[in-house]
Amino acid sequence: MTEDLQHQRDRVIEASLAHVPFDGWSWKALEVGALDTGADAILAKRLFARGLGEAAEHFADWADRRMLAELEKMNLGEMRIRDRIHACVKTRIELNVPYKEALRHLLSFLALPHNLPLTSRMTWHSCSLMWYAAGDRSADWNHYTKRGLLVPVYSSTVLYWLSDDGNEDGDFPETWGYLERRIDDVLKTFGLPKRLKERLGRLPRPFRPFRHSSSPFSSTNR
Repeated sequence: MTEDLQHQRDRVIEASLAHVPFDGWSWKALEVGALDTGADAILAKRLFARGLGEAAEHFADWADRRMLAELEKMNLGEMRIRDRIHACVKTRIELNVPYKEALRHLLSFLALPHNLPLTSRMTWHSCSLMWYAAGDRSADWNHYTKRGLLVPVYSSTVLYWLSDDGNEDGDFPETWGYLERRIDDVLKTFGLPKRLKERLGRLPRPFRPFRHSSSPFSSTNR
């Protein structure tokens, strides 16, 4: 994708978000968004020739790029792994606060049965970028384990946030608390093999086949 094409798509997607709460994730919203940028309505279908799913995927890409730009401003390297992941998920959500109602309609579109493969691909890619921003460069099975664990944490936190009205300051402390608890749940789950290994360590060697894998959210920085 050329930089000019990406810029055009970004502009139309961003302009369309103001109309999605009223028209849903639809061609009407995208066409009015194109008009808002000063272009012809037909530009929307030219930019997203593969359909509304392509437009949804570009929204996710646009949001991911904005998230990465914000994360670069943070000192993630000085944080514990779990705090880096918390910062990634929180940043991704906070950048969508102005488009909360639009995102609600987008998720309704993505929840349609024929869109589930697209939804899974988009969510996996976003979580993969979060782990990359957090410093993960694994190429073995850990690569998939970490992302597989983050997908439900991220997805459920987004859904929790959509039902969270926030406080008078426009923040969402209940959502961030929920996110923290979900990360804790992952840590507790990975704590079970550790305790089992300690007990097995007291058995004769033939009964010690279990090998522990540390939590991807903890590492040595838990």
